[in-house]
Amino acid sequence: MTTVHTARLILRPYRDADAPRVLDILSRHEVIRWLGDPPYVPMPDIAAARAWVTRQCDSEASDPLNFRRAIEIRETGVVAGTVLIAPAVRRDGGFVGEYEVGWHLHPDSTGHGYATEAARAIIDMAFARGATELWCDMFPDNHRSAAVADRLGLSLVGVMPDPWYEGDGRIYRVAREQWENIHP
Repeated sequence: MTTVHTARLILRPYRDADAPRVLDILSRHEVIRWLGDPPYVPMPDIAAARAWVTRQCDSEASDPLNFRRAIEIRETGVVAGTVLIAPAVRRDGGFVGEYEVGWHLHPDSTGHGYATEAARAIIDMAFARGATELWCDMFPDNHRSAAVADRLGLSLVGVMPDPWYEGDGRIYRVAREQWENIHP
């Protein structure tokens, strides 16, 4: 599994030692409320965190465009959160070849530009692995993630009925050639 280095970050596969930080991040309502459809169930314990780490590492084995990376801050070694490329599975359970880019951070790591820096690198990685387009989907009121998508130069498709999650979504899209023109 590939590790990517940016100016301030190391985007690397998760490892067992990350489980306590994963638990700290995914047991927080202010994080998990943005990650999918309700109900929002906080991660309950360290065993669940270890299982989550294992699943993140296993996902890439069967699909090279299904990968997650720990966002490690170079200066401190702290895991700030996760950046990912994942299959965008339709609400009806169907998968039509769409992939989404996403991120989530611990509250102590927001506001430093880490999500933007990590997402830029992971999008580069996805296009290098053969993706032709990526989607970015969020709740309409997730203003912080919308700001990241805007800084990345993703094209806002609109706020509309969400094909992947319940309710409306703020949906962005970027094609490989568009991305290469924005970020040569």
